[in-house]
Amino acid sequence: MAGKVEARLAELGITLPAPAAAVANYVPWVISGNLLFIAGQVTLADGKPQFVGQVGRDFTVEDGAKAARLCAINILAQVKAALGDLDLVARCVKLTGFVNAGADFKDHPKVVNGASDLMVEVFGDKGRHARAAVGSSSLPLGVAVEVDAIFQID
Repeated sequence: MAGKVEARLAELGITLPAPAAAVANYVPWVISGNLLFIAGQVTLADGKPQFVGQVGRDFTVEDGAKAARLCAINILAQVKAALGDLDLVARCVKLTGFVNAGADFKDHPKVVNGASDLMVEVFGDKGRHARAAVGSSSLPLGVAVEVDAIFQID
């Protein structure tokens, strides 16, 4: 039987993908005490990079927000892999979003809202979090956005 969070995902029309395997010398997630750290997730769908390019040059801010949302979906897939049950999330503590953009780009927070909004849609008030939105001149696989996360677990 699906839990409350998975039922909410179904209401939103979201099916979690298989979690991406690590592609370098790191692990996709670590539990330390009651915190779950999720490694940076990029814009993979069906194992292929999506949104390859820079926000502000190749993509609009709105497209960037969609890319960040995809990163957040991939984060949730890692949470499910780590915990087995998304209802064990006590709260989303922090997100850090990295936006591949030029030096003159200034709308990083609007892009990373794509990930932040999803956490609130899925977890309600438990999805409200601290956050950083950072510009980057490039990201792995040339993608437009990468997001990592910290969750408190029950």
